[in-house]
Amino acid sequence: MTIKQIRAFLAVAHSLSFAVACERLHLSQSALSLTIKALEEGLGGRLFSRNTRNVALTPEGESLLPLARRLIADWDNAEDEMRQRFSLQRGRVTLAAMPSFAGNLLPPILKTFRARYPNVNVTVNDVINEQVLEMVRDRQVELGVAFAPMQSTSMNFTPLYVDRFVAVVPADSALAERSDIDWQTLLQEPFITLQRPSTVRVMLEEHLQARGMKLPVEFESHQLATVGRMVASGLGVSAVPALCAGQMCELGAHCLTLNDSVERAIGVLTEPGNELSAAAQALFDILQQENLSERLFP
Repeated sequence: MTIKQIRAFLAVAHSLSFAVACERLHLSQSALSLTIKALEEGLGGRLFSRNTRNVALTPEGESLLPLARRLIADWDNAEDEMRQRFSLQRGRVTLAAMPSFAGNLLPPILKTFRARYPNVNVTVNDVINEQVLEMVRDRQVELGVAFAPMQSTSMNFTPLYVDRFVAVVPADSALAERSDIDWQTLLQEPFITLQRPSTVRVMLEEHLQARGMKLPVEFESHQLATVGRMVASGLGVSAVPALCAGQMCELGAHCLTLNDSVERAIGVLTEPGNELSAAAQALFDILQQENLSERLFP
């Protein structure tokens, strides 16, 4: 059975008139008769009993009628849903992002997205940088926002902006009175950072190693929020991406410009060969349109 045949069957069954059905379907009498004949031959028997004056459903035609109505309703609903998805009148997009990005720069971007596409739902997975890569690679999400991969990867990376690290010091320390600081001065204080294999930790160690210095870690944690609270309480100092500066200040620490800072691109990760849904593409476009660098470094 084809959709054309089912629609022809319903038109005749509802009107019990080939002439009326022809008008509704904008078909000639011969075209409609051939369509019904092909349907009957395909199913193996007559659906209508007809003579020069009357058209009536056979028992088999009566049995097909409710099934045909349901088939057409399901077909029309499927067409309508797909049109709505492609026109972004409905849909869902899944995203994985580093907590620092998800909690700072992402909310205003999602506000813009929701204003344009109010009926598209967004699922945000705020996970550490390494998990963002895994979720994109395993196709658990369509988009990922993370640092540029440190190792070669098959994933596509579209940079959004270049983040650079800032120094984090206790708000009541003498260091907080400075406008900037160098590594030699900062590393004289007890240093607090994330545990391995955090990307932030690896970037710090590689940056200092290239300059003949070593990261003297005295306190370490799994969460940047804990690092911020440790610094705020006077346990030591740290260095974090500028993306996290607002969070550090909210926790009671103070941020300084870090001379010869660590710099790393932050961007969108996608899986090659995995075409984005219309909703994911729309969010991707908004991410690219936003001038995120100005928000961090006005």
